[in-house]
Amino acid sequence: MAIYYQDDAVQVTSESIRVGGHTIALADVTYVWHARGRTTLAVRGRVIGRGVLVLLLSLPPLVALVCVVSLAWSAQDRGNWTLALIILAACAVGALALVPFLELPLGWLDRSYERGNRVNELWVQHHGREVMLLSTPDALRFGQIYRAVQRAVEQQGDRG
Repeated sequence: MAIYYQDDAVQVTSESIRVGGHTIALADVTYVWHARGRTTLAVRGRVIGRGVLVLLLSLPPLVALVCVVSLAWSAQDRGNWTLALIILAACAVGALALVPFLELPLGWLDRSYERGNRVNELWVQHHGREVMLLSTPDALRFGQIYRAVQRAVEQQGDRG
């Protein structure tokens, strides 16, 4: 028996698919497909959180650009470029020192995109009936499970 996928709630083997306590024999599965499910509050929250995070990451560079333009404008009016260049150099060094701290919010943003922005459903045709096996908002996990079920069904078809 080959195991194609396994986690706490799902197991896909060369003989069966177990999801949430239900077991379906692969020999009884004739077709596998996926569909979009209804959007949940968690998915909406993830999309809104992603938007807020992008906004928060975009604001400091925009504010810095406005400050640089303002500083250059005032330095041009007064003819005092030395002070403006010193301030710009100090700000550039400070910005470079803060770049490593972007790792955490950018990691959150990356994981948010990996998890997706919709609910995915895994369906099979079992004994002539359409059965939904799984509904999850986690796109990465769904993709792994869906590919595992497809491989298992294909392998079952090659043997039969």
